[in-house]
Amino acid sequence: MSTRGIRTRIAIIATAAIGAAAMAMPGSAHHSTAMFEWGKPTEMKNVTVERWDWTNPHTFLYVRDAQGNRWAFEGMSPNHLVREGWSKRSFTAGERIDLTYYALRDSRRGGFNVTVTKANGSRLIQLPGAR
Repeated sequence: MSTRGIRTRIAIIATAAIGAAAMAMPGSAHHSTAMFEWGKPTEMKNVTVERWDWTNPHTFLYVRDAQGNRWAFEGMSPNHLVREGWSKRSFTAGERIDLTYYALRDSRRGGFNVTVTKANGSRLIQLPGAR
């Protein structure tokens, strides 16, 4: 076989290997919601906002309860929340709120945030069906 034929075969094999490797990589690495008790809202009253992270792909709301325990609540993406009336300025540290959430199945302190009611009575809702 000529040198040209060997180079052509190597090029074909290399191209096929690169293509196979690219197809093996996940196209979208998004996690499941199976970690939450989906559809079973739990209420928390009078918690203090510690931090509000307006980040992609999910927002996070960190609060402290009356016993000083820290809780973390995952939320929808900023893109989704802005259509529901939320913003990166929705909360300030030290603010008191009530919220509902879908608890984590493993009993850690946190879950998926569903609604927030502010001291002035205004309500922020993450999921359209949670009204």
